[in-house]
Parts: sequence; structure tokens; C-alpha cells
Amino acid sequence: MTDLNNTIIQKSVSPSDLLDMERTKLAMERTKLANQRTLLAYIRTSLACFAGSAALIEFFEQSRKLQITTYITITIGIIFLISGFFSYYKTKRSMKQMELIK
Repeated sequence: MTDLNNTIIQKSVSPSDLLDMERTKLAMERTKLANQRTLLAYIRTSLACFAGSAALIEFFEQSRKLQITTYITITIGIIFLISGFFSYYKTKRSMKQMELIK
């Protein structure tokens, strides 16, 4: 009987440890949400580049310089989109590894 009580006492977790575990869990959730917000900001910026280039194409069709600017803006929008997804998945993978380390 005393062995069982000693085992239970040794496996019990102190309230401060429980609080620390809960804080860690909440911090990971905040980090996940921040990562999602960052991805959405990249997508928003990319869409703004696409909308700006569409406006340039629509209103300034004859100007060669503005056509070049339009294609550069489209390229920048694509780069933002790709880098946003790359950053999102890289951060997600590193967070998953951090969860496995715990």
C-alpha cells in the first residue's frame, strides 16, 4: 500500500507545473494564430499587387513603361504569395517539432 501511495505522490504534478503547462499550450496557440495572420497578410499584399496591376492594364494600355511596371507588379505579387506560403509552412513545421520536443 505504501508503494502505491509513493508512486501516486511521485507522479503528481504541482499546481505551478500545471500552470506552466497551460501557459505553454496557450503560447503555442497564440503562435499558431499569429502564423495564420501572417499568411493572410502575405495573401492580402499579393492581391493588392494583382489589383494594382489590373488597374494599370485597364487604364494605361498604350504606355509601354506602364505595361512593364504592370508585369513587374504581377511578378512581385507572385513572389509575395509564394514566400508567404513558404514562411507559413516553415513556421508550422518548426512549431510541430517544438511540440514533439516537449
